[in-house]
This record gives sequence, C-alpha cells and structure tokens, in this order.
Amino acid sequence: MIEHSAKRSATLVPKNKLFLLFRIGTERYALEATEVAEVLPRLLLKPIAHAPHWVAGVFAHRGVVVPVIDLSALTFGQVAQARTSTRLVLVHYRASAARAPQWLGLILEQATDTLRCAPSEFKEYGLNNRAAPYLGPVREDELGLLQWIRVQDLLNDSVRELLFPEKPLSLETFEATS
Repeated sequence: MIEHSAKRSATLVPKNKLFLLFRIGTERYALEATEVAEVLPRLLLKPIAHAPHWVAGVFAHRGVVVPVIDLSALTFGQVAQARTSTRLVLVHYRASAARAPQWLGLILEQATDTLRCAPSEFKEYGLNNRAAPYLGPVREDELGLLQWIRVQDLLNDSVRELLFPEKPLSLETFEATS
C-alpha cells in the first residue's frame, strides 16, 4: 500500500523524443524521428510535369513510387544545395485519416544530426503562418532557434491530391483513354 502511494505522488518526468535535425540555408529545423521511415543519400528523381516547383519528382523504392518534395524550395523558394550532407528522407505521410500512411520523400540539407529533448522545450512563437502551417514551435539553445516541422501539414489539398490521389490512375483507365 505504501509503495502504491509513493508512485502516485512521484513527479512526472517529461518523456524525451528523438528529432532529426537539418538546415534550410542557415536556419535549423527538426523532424520528429518517429515520422522518419528511412534516411537515404540524394537520388536521381524523375520530374513531374506541371507540378509546383518544390515538387522535386518521384523515384522507385522497394517497389513503390515515392513522391519527393524539396523542403528548401517549399519554404524559401530556393532548391536545396547539392552537398554530401543533403539527404532524401522518407517520412510517413497520411493523406487522410481514413488512409494508411504512405512514403513521402523530403530533400533536406545537412540532415546528419539528431537531438533528444522534451517536446515541451519547443514553444509557440506567436505567429500563425497560414501559408506554412507545417512550421511548428521553436526551441532555443546555444546555436539559436530550432523549428519543429510537422510532416502532416506539409501539403495543401491540391498538392496532396496530385501526389496521393484518392483514386490513382490505373493502367486499365489509362489504356481506355488512349
């Protein structure tokens, strides 16, 4: 009985999470590691015609065609620099609550470090940037501010439908229209 009471009154220690760190230009960002499926070197991509400039293309990975976005181009309009530390990071993206997660590739600069910290260390910064809802709270440390990127908020409705259509074009449909 005494042991049970002691457990109840114990202070809760915040659970730390692991984050993958990367840069866009000189700015630092983080993705929650549980959203990351795999980190790959930068690969050759097949471009998608008429897609937004920040949709870098697609590639085949383990039998699945994966769409890829350039997070630098999405955020600041300039493509990621081709560095040895630039990675293609596969994340779990859910196009809707009713659908299973799919892979989405992100081109990220200097995606080579991780950080383990409590999510509560990230603080809202008072700006509601509706044009970039994926930009989450910030964490301050000795290097400046680190911003949390929310994967589920990366794509707007039209790009989500382009990259993850609810009814993908089948071979039968394609042949019937040609």
